[in-house]
Amino acid sequence: MLNLLTSTQIRQADSHTISKDQISSIDLMETAAVAFTDIFTNQYPQKSTSISIYCGTGNNGGDGLAIARQLKQRGYSAISVKIARFTDKASPEFDANLKRLAEVDVAPVEIKNDNFEGENAVVVIDALLGTGLSRPVEGYYRALIEFLNKIPAKIVSVDIPSGFCCEDHIDPKAAVIHSDLTITFQLPKINFFFPESGAAINRFEIADIGLDEEFLAGQDSHFKLIRREDVQKILRPRKQFSHKGTFGHGLIVAGSDQTMGAALLCAEACMQTGAGLTTACIPPQGLAGLNARIPEIMAIIRERSFTFTDLEKYNAIAAGPGLGYSEETVKLIKDMVLKSQVPLVIDADALNMLSQRLEWLKKLPDYSILTPHMKEFDRLFGQHNTWWGRVETAKKKAAENQLIIVLKNRYTFIVMPDGKVCINPTGSPSMSTGGMGDVLTGMIVSFLAQGYEPKDAAILGTYIHGYCGENYPGYICPPSALVKNIPIKISEIMGENWL
Repeated sequence: MLNLLTSTQIRQADSHTISKDQISSIDLMETAAVAFTDIFTNQYPQKSTSISIYCGTGNNGGDGLAIARQLKQRGYSAISVKIARFTDKASPEFDANLKRLAEVDVAPVEIKNDNFEGENAVVVIDALLGTGLSRPVEGYYRALIEFLNKIPAKIVSVDIPSGFCCEDHIDPKAAVIHSDLTITFQLPKINFFFPESGAAINRFEIADIGLDEEFLAGQDSHFKLIRREDVQKILRPRKQFSHKGTFGHGLIVAGSDQTMGAALLCAEACMQTGAGLTTACIPPQGLAGLNARIPEIMAIIRERSFTFTDLEKYNAIAAGPGLGYSEETVKLIKDMVLKSQVPLVIDADALNMLSQRLEWLKKLPDYSILTPHMKEFDRLFGQHNTWWGRVETAKKKAAENQLIIVLKNRYTFIVMPDGKVCINPTGSPSMSTGGMGDVLTGMIVSFLAQGYEPKDAAILGTYIHGYCGENYPGYICPPSALVKNIPIKISEIMGENWL
């Protein structure tokens, strides 16, 4: 998995690369400017596009000056450069690139106060402030950021939006550029994956600037980004002479009179993800629907024939989707928590039962997997004002209780008992519809039933779930459609190895 680093660690990587490769910092800056410009020109290929580049006087501004020169040399004819000269200080790299800019006949305009002129450019490149910022922006910089956010131009930020906090709590009141695109250097910043970043970053692209990969991988970081190659390494091809018993037996405890759809989605996802056998533990009213929609799924009627002496025959158990809150279901979940010998996947109504009986957390089998969305998480562990706070709490609770917590969002955080946070990059806003979580639960329990380690089951289920949704050819991806896509997309990820 890709190490995600703090801004301090990335600066250390810069210094290490400069030393190891025996290059100057201005040469590394030139490499970054070329990488940025390659992506930018692909996004804005029309060379008559009017572009204003706003530069601070630090290294981020130095990047902006080098980018201005690169664009001019590539034939972009409507380039203007504006320097926010709010201090007498400037980095050596900024000064060097300012001299180089004169060689291509671009004369920058200096801004020394808050009397900003009207801006008519179609695209603004934001190179005001970089990752070295240690406090919220105030004064003239704040005024300039607020001015730029009001103009109709598209804004493309260099490395990060100016004023953005790369790690730790994101202050919603902080002045930060609202970028349409951020072209970031080498690695995405940790906070790019937190929901509060949405105001500052509509989308981001990564520009490889050649930092030492071995050094990056060797840094200590709790945050890891899941990549396709990681998933490919975990997935196992099906061997000759395999049979249904090879791939385990998953039990889905779900559904009530009004919410059988959740049980059906969860059970079908378990089957489509590859469990050899799937049994749904459902109320009697759901049997006809189960048989009609998914004849491959076996059924246990909860009120008639379910006993916990049967638990031993299941390789993995999931509970909660559409389960309801009857006295019978509360007792059922309690017995499952106390008596199960295999890790459980706990979702939806079962999570809410846990939130009212926190003593059950300690009794869950080790490496059980909780799959809360934001509100379910806060019911379990208390109200939080920031997502950074939620992730910190998840790290603490996962370690205390030897659990895996799958904290669902656009970018889902998979928090391991050792404190590592694996961030899932796949998914799409088209998946924002009821029932998606039920599908995810079925996928995770399926991988558990097939014999994958709990941490790998959580990674596989989350990544493939998002991959199925982001590749769906429609404005909305209904959960029932996503389920049908699962085996096709698993084969696609594995490539030739699935045979």
